[in-house]
Amino acid sequence: MMRTARSTGGMVTAPHALAAQSGARVLAEGGNAIEAALATAATLCVVYPHMTGLGGDSFWLTAEPDAEPVTLDGAGRAGAGVSASLYLDRGLGAIPWRGPLAANTVAGAVSAWEAAWDLSRRWQGRLPLEHLFSDAISLAEHGTSVTQGYAADIQRCRAELEPLPGFTALHYADGAAPRAGESFKQAALARTLSRLAREGLSSFYSGGLAAQIAHELARAGAPLVAADLAGQRAVVGRPLRLALPVGELFNCGPPSQGLASLMILGIFSRLPPCPADGFAHLHGLIESTKLAFAVRDLEIGHRDDGAVLERYLRPEELERLAARIDPRRAAPWQSDGAGGTAWFGVIDRAGRSVSAIQSLYFEFGSGIGLPESGFVWQNRGSAFRLTGGGPNLIGPHRKPFHTLNPAFARFADGRAMVYGAMGGDGQPQTQAALFTRYALYGQDLQEAISAPRWLLGRTWGESRVALRVEDRFPAEVLAELAAAGHPVERVAAFDQVMGHAGAIVHSRAGGFEGASDPRSDGAAVGC
Repeated sequence: MMRTARSTGGMVTAPHALAAQSGARVLAEGGNAIEAALATAATLCVVYPHMTGLGGDSFWLTAEPDAEPVTLDGAGRAGAGVSASLYLDRGLGAIPWRGPLAANTVAGAVSAWEAAWDLSRRWQGRLPLEHLFSDAISLAEHGTSVTQGYAADIQRCRAELEPLPGFTALHYADGAAPRAGESFKQAALARTLSRLAREGLSSFYSGGLAAQIAHELARAGAPLVAADLAGQRAVVGRPLRLALPVGELFNCGPPSQGLASLMILGIFSRLPPCPADGFAHLHGLIESTKLAFAVRDLEIGHRDDGAVLERYLRPEELERLAARIDPRRAAPWQSDGAGGTAWFGVIDRAGRSVSAIQSLYFEFGSGIGLPESGFVWQNRGSAFRLTGGGPNLIGPHRKPFHTLNPAFARFADGRAMVYGAMGGDGQPQTQAALFTRYALYGQDLQEAISAPRWLLGRTWGESRVALRVEDRFPAEVLAELAAAGHPVERVAAFDQVMGHAGAIVHSRAGGFEGASDPRSDGAAVGC
């Protein structure tokens, strides 16, 4: 079992150890939390190319001690020519998950990096981008070891990915799919990262690099043009917040599903006290998830004012929802979810923090490769609806519903915590398991992440709904869940379907605790 990492000089946690080490190196050199997070983010694009990359989106939640946290919304908008008719006129009843028509929104991750870079200057940041990206550029140029997860995802998805434009040119060497342990070089990605560092992050959206990206997208048949890239800007805002007896929790507003993550914990906190990891704990969080997701599916998507959703976090509304939970019986539920994502967190010596998440949506996103630029394009726009109303209806310049939601908490005793997870519908559920175990039940941070987890929902491409539960839970707990009407499906210990979580806690005394998920290739690294 992994142990909670401890430090006195700052800490980084990420789902790949090399990415965490990149960030920790920056902290050791005196860099601030944002500078370390940028180094981590860039390295993740190289070492976890199936989960995240320059062609995806990103959300950041940043905070200085005793100051209002700031959110950075790096969600890309649909192209000007993207509408329901683009699909309906082709006889499609839904947006495809893969292929050119799935690549219908601008990649916003680099715009979030740019906004973070600007904020870093106000945090007395001084390190140049060339230095922050140096690990990522070196690893891309000279090669990094193929992870088990990367190799397995390619094998699982190869039939649908191999025919897509540019995919094998990016991911296959000599016509063969990569195998775990092999060295994987990404010369084109190294060139693009070097160019971003040299020319500035805005060059992703305007100038020569942007023109190259737009040309590759057009050649692949994606409905995006240079003007769509040029219009991309990250949105700097304020987070949604939830007050609990133990402290205050923060998460991102729409189009992020951060509201659902906060609602789950707000509803659960109003249920009768119960022991950790027993039936009442799991049942209470699962039922709270159903109620929160019903609101999420109705309200989250493209919105001009996320503040209107704060009413769902009011005590009287949370009390009303909690009263609807039957303590012994599961309510019916159905929803959707998918995820190919990487969450990472940083807290520096001064207590400044970053909770960030970036994603391609599904593993390898749309599957559309840009060989000259060195990355695949996301398929986040496949989450749009083609018909009906509501905030997730497709249309020009609109943002789709996002599963991404980085979390941050301030405890009443002065501790600060960044935490998060990958895994689509599983993100809020994993956050709830992690937070309640650590904050309410006093479990060790690493224990809270390593302990068995559950996931209510469907993974992409499946029609069945199940409550997946790792088989390390006691048999009597699983039996109680089934008897209450939960569609229990046992999965293996540390199953990858549960996603990857991480967390860092900083105390007022200056100490750091960090944890990484044994289901990932990650680490928590202090300095």
